[in-house]
Amino acid sequence: MSELGQDVKFKTVIEKNTFYFHNRCFEERYEADLHSLKEILLTLRNEVDTHGLNKEFCEKLLLEKEHGLRALLALTGLSNETLKRLITLIRIKDDKELNVLVEKHKWCRKESVENLTEWTDSQILKLIRENKYFRKGVVSILFEGGTVPFLAQTIPLFELRKLSSSKLRFEIPEMIDTLIRYKEKGSYSGKKDNNAEVLIEAVLNKLNVTFETGDLSDLVSHAHATKRTMDFIIPNKSNPRVIVESSFLTTTSSGQGDKSKTEITIGSLIKQHYPESRFIGFIDGVGWYVRKGDLRRMVSAYEDVFTFREDELKRFEEFLVQFIS
Repeated sequence: MSELGQDVKFKTVIEKNTFYFHNRCFEERYEADLHSLKEILLTLRNEVDTHGLNKEFCEKLLLEKEHGLRALLALTGLSNETLKRLITLIRIKDDKELNVLVEKHKWCRKESVENLTEWTDSQILKLIRENKYFRKGVVSILFEGGTVPFLAQTIPLFELRKLSSSKLRFEIPEMIDTLIRYKEKGSYSGKKDNNAEVLIEAVLNKLNVTFETGDLSDLVSHAHATKRTMDFIIPNKSNPRVIVESSFLTTTSSGQGDKSKTEITIGSLIKQHYPESRFIGFIDGVGWYVRKGDLRRMVSAYEDVFTFREDELKRFEEFLVQFIS
């Protein structure tokens, strides 16, 4: 059977295009879920209008309604992923005010940081059903999380503003604010100024250290299939004395394993083709914190690693002064 011509294949895609994939059975099932969410929120709104907003009713929704948590998150604009990161943060951090707010000692046993893994959605929902103190803690975070100094210092303001009881009162200004944050989430995440790499760049500019980004010529010539674009090549591509890669992750994914394997390969190539260069990494974020296996592989790729904490940025500055001068 001969291969179809290029024009015939091109014409097939153009003329037979379905434009948008849709599975009618799936859509009908999903519409039922959306209807359930709407009804839960209408029930909550009626309660707020009649008796005012109170934690106990929200706790009841979490306990009795299958989609109660999803409904409250929709109203606040907080994503499920962000809530999971918050729960992980609460389990990790021993902050007195935060512990009291969520009654941590009544639902969170002491855990080894070394072996800590992030809870799945099903684990969280199960604990919500079975432990009233965890249920209370989740509601307290949605009501008052923004008032806890530790969270105010740790969570981006874009997300912190969602942790307030005002988000649950169905007030028009707050609902408009939630809509705007939904709409602008992608743009907010993609802004260069919201990228942790700007902190590395600030250190380099402070020291008047030049740098370039892009491909290393020897890797292009000898390992084109495995090379990758470098974040910072100091001082330049023709004389790469320090090569810096940055990875700040607030989410987790199976791709982290692939990323760590890639970095190990790149590290080996740099040692082979640029033996006088130093290959270092900035690895940070709760996304790496809860994927210990991937993290161990990732850090093995570098001669040294830094985080974006203030004292670590200072250590990076000292490293540059010592190595570049």
